[in-house]
Amino acid sequence: MDNSYKSKDGIGNLYIVTTPIGNLEDITYRAVRILGEVDIIAAEDTRKARILLNRYDIKDKRIISHHVQNEHRTYNYLVNEVLSGKNLAVISEAGSPCISDPGFLVIREAVKNGIKPEIIPGVSAVIFAAMASALPVERFVFYGFLPPKKGARGRVLEEIGNDDKTAFVYESPKRVKRLLGEIKEIIGDECKVALTREATKMHEEIIRGTVIEILDDFGEKNLRGEFVVAISSRGIK
Repeated sequence: MDNSYKSKDGIGNLYIVTTPIGNLEDITYRAVRILGEVDIIAAEDTRKARILLNRYDIKDKRIISHHVQNEHRTYNYLVNEVLSGKNLAVISEAGSPCISDPGFLVIREAVKNGIKPEIIPGVSAVIFAAMASALPVERFVFYGFLPPKKGARGRVLEEIGNDDKTAFVYESPKRVKRLLGEIKEIIGDECKVALTREATKMHEEIIRGTVIEILDDFGEKNLRGEFVVAISSRGIK
């Protein structure tokens, strides 16, 4: 491998690489090049990483598991690998590292050690949802996953209901009806929502309407796929 792009001081490079959220064609030329050049890839999901690498004929890569359960144990090791001269790419299961995914700890430790992370941007689930929502997004706020406990969730939803900015949250298919019910109860029947399901995948769907309309439409349906939920209380209070 040509290592001419390594830092002159002998320290390697750290790349934070955005990967597709569904459709494997949604990756930049730059991201593919970097993944092909680095010595190590730290991946949230090694199986999905190999699927992506195989799609772009990237072979014989050292892949290290780096996910939310082990990142407090692995981030120092990864930074030390860069300090020793290795070139490292950090990728999440899908989308952008650090955005409700591992990455922050590695970046923080790298900066402390004088390493300048290079960010390789690309597709983002929350930005996709903002574009698709048909709700006002000149200003918006992203909450990631809401707290699991009822009281904490309620406080966040009250905050969203009292704000004029469109809010975006991630939710699993098992809990999305619960979330809609909480929005109805705390913010109101006429709160406008837009649900982005399976973005960029074969069964991509954008569901828009008031929370009561969508709850009625869902009925007893067995929902599948990951959701990004946009919530806009503008004009109902």
